[in-house]
Amino acid sequence: MAAGGGVQSASLTGTPRWAVRIRGADGEIAGAGILLSPDRVLTCAHVVDRAADRITAEFVGAADHSVPAVPARVEGDAYVPETQDADGDPSGDVALLRLEWPRPAEETVRLHRLSAPDREVRMYGFPYDHNGGIWFRATVVGGCGRDGQVQLSPTNPGELAGPGCSGAGVADRETGEVIGMVLSGQRDQHGNRFSFMSPAETIARHLPRLKPYIVGPPAVDDRLRSTRGDASPDLLDEPFAQRLAAWLRNDGSRVKISVVRHDDAARDATLLRAIALADRELRTPVSVDRASLDPPGTVPSAGGHDLAVHAGGLTSAEVARRIAERMGLWQHPDDPPLDRIRTAKATLDLVVVGVDEAVDPLALLDLLDVLRAGGSRLLLVFRTAGDCHRRAVERLVTRPALERRTRLVARLKEITGPLAGALHERRAAVLPDGVRPLDSDLVAAHAALADLLRAQDRDPGHGPDPARYERLADRVTDRLRTSVGRLDRLRDRRDELTGRLRSYHVLHQHTTQGEEDPAVDALYLRAHDLLRARPCDVRAAESAVEAYTRRVDDHVQGGARDDAENAGAAGRRDGEPPV
Repeated sequence: MAAGGGVQSASLTGTPRWAVRIRGADGEIAGAGILLSPDRVLTCAHVVDRAADRITAEFVGAADHSVPAVPARVEGDAYVPETQDADGDPSGDVALLRLEWPRPAEETVRLHRLSAPDREVRMYGFPYDHNGGIWFRATVVGGCGRDGQVQLSPTNPGELAGPGCSGAGVADRETGEVIGMVLSGQRDQHGNRFSFMSPAETIARHLPRLKPYIVGPPAVDDRLRSTRGDASPDLLDEPFAQRLAAWLRNDGSRVKISVVRHDDAARDATLLRAIALADRELRTPVSVDRASLDPPGTVPSAGGHDLAVHAGGLTSAEVARRIAERMGLWQHPDDPPLDRIRTAKATLDLVVVGVDEAVDPLALLDLLDVLRAGGSRLLLVFRTAGDCHRRAVERLVTRPALERRTRLVARLKEITGPLAGALHERRAAVLPDGVRPLDSDLVAAHAALADLLRAQDRDPGHGPDPARYERLADRVTDRLRTSVGRLDRLRDRRDELTGRLRSYHVLHQHTTQGEEDPAVDALYLRAHDLLRARPCDVRAAESAVEAYTRRVDDHVQGGARDDAENAGAAGRRDGEPPV
């Protein structure tokens, strides 16, 4: 059994038994599919369109190594074609096929709900060059569009899931679970290659009848699901809705803390609405349409959170177990969930409602701090602005912000100090041939440092947005190190030329036995002066050294010819026959 209750998880070595190759009426491969039950196959709607009137499902992973072919047809109205909104965002493109006769139950697989940010995945498809099937590797980039689709980046350019892969299962490398279905692959005008998948939650929204074939707990706890009364437009706190939507669209803030009292019906309904709209499975069709009547800026992105937990009445261990399950941390099940979370590389966007109503709220703050330190984003809702709320603000927002600013100030000091000094030292040694000027970057870094230091003196708890200055620091640091590296290579070349000039000078003196040659000596002095100049024009020095060494080589070769001719003449005078 699969970890989440599926019949089988994805084999990451051989051909998966649930992988289906779909052919159309013309016998050509139309795409791929996933065997969810003995007589049902999930695929893309455009694969069905391509297959035309006759669909054949072929089971390339059959246990007896044969490739059984079974006729199939669309099951009733289980067909959602791809549509596009006014912005060109796609939606749908899922279909369910029914087989004329069933396959063995052990060949089936369940889809699994799983938080997917930055996860490594594999897809088994049937491209033209490998129509027997082949694995493609990719990394989850993140959600895109309003339908809840997910963008995948191929591990290598040649692993783009192209024609023949639509409808293929997407398997998580860590757990082996099938977490979605390939929709398409494309290359944009800049040469970037991407694939797209529909995750299990989005598939469930389009085809609710598939929920029995999807395992793993939903991303939203039952207590946080909106009711019809919550959806009333009279219960919308629009400013609060805009702030929630901004966080759920990843506005750059790591931790957001809000207070929503039980007696504030509008604010509570607004919170539940945002949680539902940000969930791929609960999101309503009207929220996907750009023509939605919702107030501007209040509709979050699909997949804006990975998990929404109601902590009221739960222990921190129970919340940790829920998080670990959603993150797919099933390895070492005997280890406490907190330890698994602490050592995991995975992150998630987490909503926790009722932090102060947990059985042990301070222990829950410990868990949340571990998640924050590991890179997860947190939206935390308290019911009162009491001591637990104040502790959370201090521990999860104020203190990390001060530490972040301190690190940023240290980085900018390094940029404007040692790194800038290293650049100036090398620019004094060699001319920056091919190295872009960085004066404006260093001016910007000095200005950012001064701005942060002023804010620190004026109000340590507040100040400019550090994300903007962190991006500046990243950019300037990268450019400085690149420039220093290029200047170091120029300096190394100067030293190499100096050594070459010295060795050729010794060779020339040995060859001429101290005789002066003004033309050659002039070439030497020019190369010598260029190499000793500060800053050294390495390219000019290179040309000068080349001219000098070429003249010395000619002189040495000419001397060798003269020696040979003299030796021949002496031999003839001694009666030796000419050679």
